[in-house]
Amino acid sequence: MLTAEQIVAAQKANIETLFGLTQKAFEGVEKLVELNLQATKAALAESANSTQALLSVKDAQELLALQTSLLQPMAEKTVAYSRHLYDIASGTSAEFTKAAEANAVDAQKKIMAVVDNASKNAPAGSETAVAVIKSAVSAANNAMESVQKAVKQATEMAEANFNTVTATAVNATKTAAAKKR
Repeated sequence: MLTAEQIVAAQKANIETLFGLTQKAFEGVEKLVELNLQATKAALAESANSTQALLSVKDAQELLALQTSLLQPMAEKTVAYSRHLYDIASGTSAEFTKAAEANAVDAQKKIMAVVDNASKNAPAGSETAVAVIKSAVSAANNAMESVQKAVKQATEMAEANFNTVTATAVNATKTAAAKKR
């Protein structure tokens, strides 16, 4: 049986975890706001520079050259912004995943402790029922570990795909810019 002290300790741990995760979420939002401010400032400055360059264009050939020179850096900056955005999101997500995994391990230990305690105090002849309960808990733990591994693999695959798409986009932009020259 759980004692009042154990229940209070569990509640305290849950509240500490909640506040820790809330802090991580706010840190993620702060990073996102900072990234967007930097991107906005850079976009405004580049817009002013581009406008001045456009106003100084003398003919169509110079306009085409200017457009080509602006295309590649803009694509690279978009890719860099997307990468920063992805890093912020995945970093925050990793913190939540780590906390969830830690809580799951703790919960598994507590469940096994309750089952072990119950088996010690179980009446004679209930060994089969206790074994079935232990087997079910073990199967649930194994299933959770399999899901966690699958999620990690999917995340790694998504990141690899993101990197591939990013590299392809940058290379396509470089190739297109080179052809226009």
